Amino acid sequence: MHIRDLTQFLAELSENNNRAWFVMNKPRYDILRAEFLELVTALIADISKFDPAVAGCNPKKALFRINRDMRFSKEKIPYKTHFSAAINASGLKKPSQGGGATYYFHIDQTGTLLIAGGEWMPPAERLRAIREHVIANAAGFSKLLKNKKLKETYGDLQQEGKLTRPPKGFDADVPHLEYIKLKSFIVWKEIDVKKVSDLEKTLASDFKDTYPLISWLRQA
Repeated sequence: MHIRDLTQFLAELSENNNRAWFVMNKPRYDILRAEFLELVTALIADISKFDPAVAGCNPKKALFRINRDMRFSKEKIPYKTHFSAAINASGLKKPSQGGGATYYFHIDQTGTLLIAGGEWMPPAERLRAIREHVIANAAGFSKLLKNKKLKETYGDLQQEGKLTRPPKGFDADVPHLEYIKLKSFIVWKEIDVKKVSDLEKTLASDFKDTYPLISWLRQA
């Protein structure tokens, strides 16, 4: 993967986010997308070594489209300014589709590499099942939070969008109340992609550290 070419393309796209520019530069995009597909294909094979459940993930379907869905967006720009992929056992990218526990990464126009894993904003029924799993297996959840590799790589579960009060149907004295308030059960980190010497190796290693969370979520 030619990272410099990718970030340069995305930076230019962010300044010229229109169809005319994209059409003129589509040959560049096609080359970069093919390289990104090769990376995702290799990653699926790497992840399958410690998580066989993702072995059947279709790399082409794991890639997100660069076209933005502008139907419900106030920002009427046609293209995303990052390349991204979601790898999971279901082969479904979107949480609303029931994608489940997922390994995710993207590279944006600033050269930021985001590496993440878990379930982001799952549907209401799925979120309730996860919360109930926290309570039913409080000891197991405590063990997950203390997992050395997970903590060293990502720190704590992300707190973004957390409720201020217990969700409906959950008492204030339940185990791990502060985590019950979460709307997503996910970890992530951001690094400068230009400082990464081996992108595939870095992603595979960090995703391996994510596996305890992925495995725990599948039990919910």
